[in-house]
Amino acid sequence: MRAHLGDRLVVGSPATGADRRDGEIVGLHHADGTPPYDVRWSDTGRVTLVFPGPDARLRHPENGPGDSPAPSGPGTAEAGTESAGARPDGASGAGDIGRRVAMERERQGLTRAETARRARMAPDYLAYIEQRPADPSPATLVSLADVLGTTATALRGGDTGLPPGRGQALPNPRLEDLSPDECRARLSTHGVGRVAVSTADGPGVFPVNYEVVDDTIAFRTAPGSMPAAASGTDVAFEVDHVDETMSRGWSVLAVGPARIVTEPDALRRLTARAHTTPWAGGGRDTWVSIQPTRLTGRRISPADTGSGPDS
Repeated sequence: MRAHLGDRLVVGSPATGADRRDGEIVGLHHADGTPPYDVRWSDTGRVTLVFPGPDARLRHPENGPGDSPAPSGPGTAEAGTESAGARPDGASGAGDIGRRVAMERERQGLTRAETARRARMAPDYLAYIEQRPADPSPATLVSLADVLGTTATALRGGDTGLPPGRGQALPNPRLEDLSPDECRARLSTHGVGRVAVSTADGPGVFPVNYEVVDDTIAFRTAPGSMPAAASGTDVAFEVDHVDETMSRGWSVLAVGPARIVTEPDALRRLTARAHTTPWAGGGRDTWVSIQPTRLTGRRISPADTGSGPDS
């Protein structure tokens, strides 16, 4: 039997063959993945040292439900323990759970080793969770959440449907201006933006699906709508991105004159290059373009790290 951190150890019933107990392997004692293992049991949340017996088998999460049978050996013995494990092979981009765990850990000023010790898991398994798209067991998430002063729901992203910006600020945030080229790069990601116009009842802000064609912002709306009525006036157009997990984000503001597009060639080009149709549906076939005369943006990022294009 050779296990990896994050595998599940399933113990069957000798009488019926049904699964009797299962747990998550959170620590290895040998670099080659051979027993014994530190296992966090799903039914109790306790971590124990396990020498798998003939009634135990491994389940690898990345392989789905396929099981790897264990060879014959001594009966399953348990004893409370903590240990250091072996680093898992390979590494890929961190998943959302790992990013949330790492961010909360850094907010608490905890090292990975100290966090792992308090959560009763191998430091290498915590590194696995933070650095790869892992799927820790509920018991492991509860243990980590308790150490980090948060909830398992928050670590899983169960609060992502809530309004953005409810999380804590970065320990050392940096607010910086974006260059015009950086603003254009973010505008060109398309998606949903907000157009602000002046109306007879006061300012109005309307979300729209938009495109960027030849540095011109364009969106479709209904004839006679407030955004269409802004043709011939200066409007403001804003897009932003909030990374709730990392408490960072950016916004870009474009200001310029709006006009209704009527030229047949221009209309065909806009329609051909459209990435989506208006989510609101209906007869929204009036194209409005905005030619920015002023383009500004800002970004919030950690003060001690570099800023990538998605920051």
